[in-house]
Amino acid sequence: MLNDVTLGQYFPGESAIHKLDPRMKIIITIIYITAIFMAKNIYVLSGVFAVNIVIIALSGIPFIIILKALKPLAFIIAFTFIINIFSGEIPLFEIGFMRIYLDGLVNAVFVVVRIAGLVSATSVFISYTTSPAMLTDAIERLLSPLKKIKVPVHEFAMMMTLALRFIPTLIEETEKIINAQKARGADFYSGNILKRAKALIPVLIPLIVSAFRRADELATSMECRCYRVGEGRTKMKSLKYSAGDFAALGLAAAFITAIIILPEIIGGIG
Repeated sequence: MLNDVTLGQYFPGESAIHKLDPRMKIIITIIYITAIFMAKNIYVLSGVFAVNIVIIALSGIPFIIILKALKPLAFIIAFTFIINIFSGEIPLFEIGFMRIYLDGLVNAVFVVVRIAGLVSATSVFISYTTSPAMLTDAIERLLSPLKKIKVPVHEFAMMMTLALRFIPTLIEETEKIINAQKARGADFYSGNILKRAKALIPVLIPLIVSAFRRADELATSMECRCYRVGEGRTKMKSLKYSAGDFAALGLAAAFITAIIILPEIIGGIG
């Protein structure tokens, strides 16, 4: 299951999404997330989901990778769906003592589509198509106005990027530790929840030790390379907006405008 976690991985490519400025990707991601939560109509939400499919296709990221990103959330999605269908005001049908509600079913679909869209769009724009170094620069540039009030923007951006970057590494380390414990006869899947939780203790302790060791090695390597923050730092690649970035921003602005206007139009027709 851990191999299915793709958060934090970067997939190099030459797609239209890869070529966008990372700052623009973050801005468009925020716009898209806003659109997801503003969609109150099933037709509008369907349009938002269709745009999400187009974004994934343009990125060149295989759909199977997106599904793997959603797999760890399968329990949360299923649980949320079930909770919603059993609450509402318009009964749809009954199964024994259980009653399914129409409005609850609609709410459940909304929640599932929103979670899927939120995870997939964020992964495509922020993780899969943007390298950690470019992501750090983008976050730092976008938050640069906060430097005037003494906010450590560079440190904050570096911290976020390193955390995202080391997710796949820690997952790989966890997988190795689990396989090693299995080879020694450990059982992680039988028994009740409490027993399985106790079985994870031999995994957590070496994982924490490994995480601290990697952090210490990273700090040492950065010091050996004379890494420092503050004034005087230069960048190998300077971020510059292109015509494609402004075109993408225009499409995103038109998209969020349509999300605001369409419900009024559909409501007026109805």
